[in-house]
Amino acid sequence: MKQVAEIIEGRPLVHAEASEKVRDVAKKMSDRNVGAVAVLDSGKLVGLFSERDLMTRVVAPGLNPEKTAVSAVMTRNIVFAEPMDDVESALQKMYRVGCRHLPVVDRGNLVGMISLRDLLQIDDETNKEKADFLNELVTYSPDYES
Repeated sequence: MKQVAEIIEGRPLVHAEASEKVRDVAKKMSDRNVGAVAVLDSGKLVGLFSERDLMTRVVAPGLNPEKTAVSAVMTRNIVFAEPMDDVESALQKMYRVGCRHLPVVDRGNLVGMISLRDLLQIDDETNKEKADFLNELVTYSPDYES
C-alpha cells in the first residue's frame, strides 16, 4: 500500500502566514486550486484554513475577509499525517475527525498537504489495476495446440 510520502513527493506546498487576510488566502487557494492551506506562524504549523472554514467562520457570520486575519478563523485542533503513514491510516484519521485535508508533518516540520481526493484517487488506481488483472485472468484463453 502506498505511503503518504509517495503521494506528496514533488508537489508544491501551499501555505499561508497567520497574519495574512482571509481574502488574500482565499485568492491564493483559488489560484492554486487547493481546498485548504496550512497556516504558519514564524515557520511553525499553527492551523489549517479550508473552504469549510471560509464558509462557516467568515461568510456565514458576515465577517469582512479584507480585514479578518486567517489566524482568527482557522482550525486550530490539527490532526496530521506523517510521511510513513499508509493511505488507509490517513483515511482513518480524516474519517475520525471529519476532515478532508491533512497536513503532513515530519519530525515537527510541515512537509506537505494531502486531501481526501488524493487518497481516493490512489484507491481508484489500485482498484483499476485489480480489475484489469481480473479481467485479463477471466478473458485469457491460451491457444492450446494438440
